[in-house]
This record gives sequence, structure tokens and C-alpha cells, in this order.
Amino acid sequence: MSHAVQDQRQRPVVTAPARRRAPLSHARMPRWAPAAIAAGSIAAGVGIGAAAGWESRTQWGMLSALIFVLATYAITTKVENSRQAKDRVATSLVWVCFVLAVVPLASLSWVTVSEGLEVLDGYFLTHSMNGVLDAETGGGVYHALLGTIEQVAIAAVIAAPIGMLTAIYLVEYGRGRLAQAVTFFVDVMTGVPSIVAGLFILATWNLMLGFGPSGFAGSMALAILMMPVVVRSTEEMLKLVPNELREASLALGVPKWKTILKVVLPTAIGGITTGVMLAIARITGETAPVLLLVFGTKLINPNPFEGAQASLPLYVYEQYAVGTDAAVARAWAAALVLIAFVMILNLVARGIARWKAPKTGR
Repeated sequence: MSHAVQDQRQRPVVTAPARRRAPLSHARMPRWAPAAIAAGSIAAGVGIGAAAGWESRTQWGMLSALIFVLATYAITTKVENSRQAKDRVATSLVWVCFVLAVVPLASLSWVTVSEGLEVLDGYFLTHSMNGVLDAETGGGVYHALLGTIEQVAIAAVIAAPIGMLTAIYLVEYGRGRLAQAVTFFVDVMTGVPSIVAGLFILATWNLMLGFGPSGFAGSMALAILMMPVVVRSTEEMLKLVPNELREASLALGVPKWKTILKVVLPTAIGGITTGVMLAIARITGETAPVLLLVFGTKLINPNPFEGAQASLPLYVYEQYAVGTDAAVARAWAAALVLIAFVMILNLVARGIARWKAPKTGR
């Protein structure tokens, strides 16, 4: 026993080689690296496109975007690691998609503003085309702007309450086959082309009931197009309201209709207003129903319930179809007025939504 213990004491102890500790911090690319990669990618894309004889700037941009994504992955993998490279590639794809979405919008806005400002002035906004030939200079857009305001306002008065009440029914009360049927028809109406809505009003209001062209007929067709958008947007906003708010109100003995009116709707008013404005923005630029039901005129018709009436989309279409320099300039100016009209409506809606939204904090 003593010999065994002595042998173990004399035997050399073999220790395992020390492991190399991984560094706690990895190499990081500087903050200016994405901008530098983007600049280099643009230069490479333009150079390759010019050398290849490509005349389309779109091809240059697509090639630059592809080079940017590939270069980001390669450089990040070399400097940092593959995990960070994948993360940066995902971020790069988001930025590329953002740029691809913004560039056409910015280009359209720039062209519309630059072309429309040549004719847009106080005279253009306060005069009609009465007594002015389409090929001549002069004239204005007042009659079309007045018609658009009246038609869109009537359509919103018809569609917004019906759409909001339908959404309230589907979220708060709807159960069973009736709710399923309403949801199905709302989905179907969402994809209805504008010309179909115009033909429906033309067949019922004009041909069957015998009414003539008017701004009100066009408003009814626009309301058909507006309703499903209002229903869907309002429905989604109401679903985002926490059920705890409803339960707390009902637990205090508040009736359900008053809970919806005083708790649910004020909580979702911001999203509901945005949805209504999106629906209004959609119908403001519709031309087919107006062409079928309103007909258009060069005169000022302030009565939307009787006689033909002009509108901005139809005015742009008619002036651009003439093809002369004066008519095309008026078309660009009317398009700019239409964009400004929609923008003003959105700003007003955001102000109302912020004003009516529930106050937070003490």
C-alpha cells in the first residue's frame, strides 16, 4: 500500500494545454462604412452601366443596389463575422427597398411641381374654362376644383358613417353567418373596379330612375369605392383597442353602446381618421365614374344635384388629351392642385385626430 502511494507521488503530473480565450470584443466597422460602401457601389454601377452602353438610369440604379448588397456582405464578413454580415445585408435590403419606393415618388413630385408651377397662379385658381378654347392659353381650374370638393365631400358623408358603423358591428356585435356574409361582401367590394361602380350607378340612377348627369351621381359611385376601405381600416383599428378597456367600462355598469362611443372610438380615432383619409385619397383621383356620370363641363356649376359638373381628374384627362402646349400645361397645373388638395386633407385629418385623441399623462 505504501509502495503504491509512493509511486503516485513520484509520477509526473501532465497538465492540459491552456485554452485560448476568445476575445470579448470583435472588430467593428466604422459608422461611415455603409455610406462609403453606398458611394462606391453607385460609382461602380454608373461606371459599369456607362461602359456597357446602358442608357437607362434605372438599370444603373438596380446594378448599384445589387453591388451595394453584395459588397456589404463581403466586407462585413471579412471585417466582423458572417452573423453580423447577415444582419447588415438585411438592413441594406430594407434601405434599398426604401430608396426604390421613394425615388419614383420624388421624381413624380418633382416633375409635377416643376411643370405645374408654370401656369399655377391666382388667376388659374379663380377662373374657369368658359369661353376659352382648349388650344388657347388662359383659362383656369376653378370649376373643376369646386366640383371635386363637392363630389368628394358628398361621397365621404355617405360612405364614412356607413363604413364605420359596419366595422363597429363586425368587431363589437357581429357573430354567425350574417357577420361572415358582410365580411365576404366587403372583401368583394374592395376589389371592384371603379368603372363597375360607375356602370352600376349609371344603370340604376340614370337609366332606370331617369336622372340625368350630376355630381351627386358621381358621388354615389365614389362612395361605393370608398366604403370597403373605411370598413377594413376601421375594423383593424377597433381590433387594436385592448379588451381590458372595454371590460373595465362594462364592469362599472356603463352600457355597451356608451362604452363604444366614449371608450373604444376615442382610443382608435387616430387610426380611423387615417383610414378615412386614405379612402378619400383613393376616390379623389378617380376618373372613370366621373366620366360616365358627371360628364364634365367648362362652366361653373355649384349645384351637384343637377346638370353636368367638372372635376379635377376629368379636367386633367381632357386637357392632356387635347395635346397642345397650353392644354398640357393646364393639365400639369391641375394635377399639382389635386396633389395639394389631398395633402391638405391629410394634414387637416391628422390635426383632428390629434385633437380628439385621448390625452395621456397627468
